[in-house]
Amino acid sequence: MTTAFPATPFTIADGRALGFTERQLGSPTLHRPFKGVRSITSPSSLIERAEALACALPAGAAFSHITSAQLQGLPLSYALEADERLHVIRPINRPHLRRALVVGHRAVHARALTTAHGLPVVGLADTWVDLGELAGRSKPLGLDDAIVVGDACATALRSTAPLKQALSRRVRPRGKILLTEALELIRVGSWSPRETQARIMFVRAGLPEPKPNQPISASWNRDVLLGYGDLVWQIELPDGRQVRLIGEYQGAEFHSEDEQREHDDFRRRRLEDDGWLVIEIWAADMATTAARWAIIRRFAEELHVPESTLALHDTDPHFFSRHAIDVAIARDDVWRGRRC
Repeated sequence: MTTAFPATPFTIADGRALGFTERQLGSPTLHRPFKGVRSITSPSSLIERAEALACALPAGAAFSHITSAQLQGLPLSYALEADERLHVIRPINRPHLRRALVVGHRAVHARALTTAHGLPVVGLADTWVDLGELAGRSKPLGLDDAIVVGDACATALRSTAPLKQALSRRVRPRGKILLTEALELIRVGSWSPRETQARIMFVRAGLPEPKPNQPISASWNRDVLLGYGDLVWQIELPDGRQVRLIGEYQGAEFHSEDEQREHDDFRRRRLEDDGWLVIEIWAADMATTAARWAIIRRFAEELHVPESTLALHDTDPHFFSRHAIDVAIARDDVWRGRRC
């Protein structure tokens, strides 16, 4: 007879099959992370909790929405991360999954499935579309959040096409208007949320769009790689002059240590010696309206973009889509008209 409980979570049915008695399976030394599931340790991390639930999931079910995004390492806002429930989806013709601390979804349209950490999850493109359900008033997903996650998905998939295709396959999905607007600014190549946020800030201001994380080759030998630029502009002015500008986002977490700063300074000198202008962007440069306007003006000057053409008032983070704002304005106009 089996005397040692499995090291990984198991269902009561599996425990019976292994030869454990009802008394053993009801032992107070076992943890009960979910109904019908037992484990010798209490799952704490997201992966551990998902593993505990996975052993009891019916065939065809997969982790979706926020849980899928987290398991696949997508960058989520604090508002989205605050949802600690596990999201699971299964086909519409299957019964609704109801468990404590679990959000059950049923899919009208098929999703592409894959695995992450050995667990079944909805694929990246379909996960991005599913997150659209969390957009709107009093919901956690905003427009810029959708762009940040979309950039990460497109970069991993090496194309924005899968996102467009996944969205087009759905019939009137929730959040479609916001996701459609987000697609206008989603690009391949972003390596961090802050890089994405800086890029869309510059674009909304009216600056030429930079290319994210471009390899920079030496002018004297194209086989010599000087490094990668977070945001890269290469522009020829009407008078024939060349503007070669790199915006480098410096996250304090990774770039404030002495060793890393020495590496950054050496890399910067190599680029500047080859004719590139490198401007660092810090979190403080994007923290307030005044700071954003200041850094935008600095880049505009180097790019020879007249300040009079800048749309500075459009550079704060965007939460609502243009459509949502237009609807709100129309509703407000109606309300004011009735008061008059």
